[in-house]
Formats: sequence, structure tokens, C-alpha cells
Amino acid sequence: MSWFKSLRPGEKWSGIIRKGKKITIKINGTNANLGMMVFCADRKDERYNMPDTLKAQHTSMLTKGHLLMSDNGRAMVSIIEDSLGWHDPISSYTTRDSTNEQYGVTSFQTELNECKRNGEENFLMELVRQGYEKKDLGPVVNLFSKLSYDESGAITFEEDHGQSGDYIVLRTEVDSVFFFSNTPHPLSQSRHYPTAEIEWHITDAVEIGDDDLCVNHCEENRRAFENTWQDEQLAGKSNQDVFVNQ
Repeated sequence: MSWFKSLRPGEKWSGIIRKGKKITIKINGTNANLGMMVFCADRKDERYNMPDTLKAQHTSMLTKGHLLMSDNGRAMVSIIEDSLGWHDPISSYTTRDSTNEQYGVTSFQTELNECKRNGEENFLMELVRQGYEKKDLGPVVNLFSKLSYDESGAITFEEDHGQSGDYIVLRTEVDSVFFFSNTPHPLSQSRHYPTAEIEWHITDAVEIGDDDLCVNHCEENRRAFENTWQDEQLAGKSNQDVFVNQ
């Protein structure tokens, strides 16, 4: 299985990606930010849970070896490769008002496809397409974006964190609905709307081994994987061995 897709600046996409797939996402340009939301495809009320994901892995950023956990404590998406070492799970998305203030007022009625799109409107349109509602807007992971913190707790967005050719590779642990928005990071101070194209390539993932980096990252990760494997086996969906008590 092999599938390719790319998003120009401002574009969005949503769709179901089945479990056991490898998603290689690469940026072509600088100052790129890809907002990502993830829901379980077979359980409409189960989705990525940012607080539990960060608390369980004792981190405020995401990189290789980390896992996106659901609000039912299941493993949803693993990060199996990463050229950057830092992706932001905290800062949410841009809105129409913030985008107009930073990049100038545009509208689809006057600028058509040159309209400066924002994360909130992109996610809302794709949520409706997939049968969700406005109340389902939730935390996003801002891929290719980095924050820094000083001793007072002040947060600063690092411009141009990602460079052309940088990539992240995800592995789906359950059937998932992905929402992508190639729109600016909400804390960016740049007055120039990003121009980077973002592409991803989906192939079959290698079966998980007992030395898997994401499974063995911490005990909380192992429990999340075990929850997922047991649920999948009970539903008759999985041929994955369950690593219990190893």
C-alpha cells in the first residue's frame, strides 16, 4: 500500500488512516506548521488526549519515541522517526481574527484561493465533513513547531525551527481520523504568511517488535499499548501479540 498527498500553504485535509500504517510527513520550505487533530475512527467519542499524553511521558514536547494517547488510555499514534526533536502539543491553532490582525484582512469572496486561511476554520470545515461538530474542536499537535520557556515561565515561539527536508514519521496504532491544517503557528510573530508546502506518504508499517522504542519508552506507554491490543483482540481485529508482564 502506498499513498501520497501534499498541502499548499493554507490548505487542509481529513480522512481515515487504518492501523498499522507509516505516515512520513516532510516540509518543503521554512517556517512550516502543520496542525494535527486525531480521533479514533471506530469510537466517535474517543480522541487524542493532550494532558494525559504529556503527563504520562513527563514532557511538554513530542519527538521520536513518544506516543499520542487517547482519553481512554489507549495508544493511538506513535512517533517512530523525527529529524527535528521537538513538536509543539500545547499552543492550539489560529483564528480568523488573529490571522486578519497579523497578515492583513482577506476573505474568500474577494481573494478566493489566495485568502489567508486559519486553523480554526479549517478544522471546523473538516470536522463537519467527517460527521463531527464545533464542540469536537480540541487540542492539536503543531508539527514542526518549537516553543522555548524562560525562568519566569514566559513562552516564546522559535521562528524557522523546521528547515526544508525536515520530517516526522508516525505509526497508526488504531484506525484513526486525521485532520491536518497547513496554517501558521498561533504564537508566530512573523508578518509573512508561511509559504512551505507539506507532503506526506503513507505505507505499511513494520510489525511492532518487543524492542519497540515507543512501547518501551516508559511503563505508561506499555500500558497504553496493552490497552489497545487487548481491545483490538477482543473485537477480533488484531493479530498483534500482546506484550504483558515483560
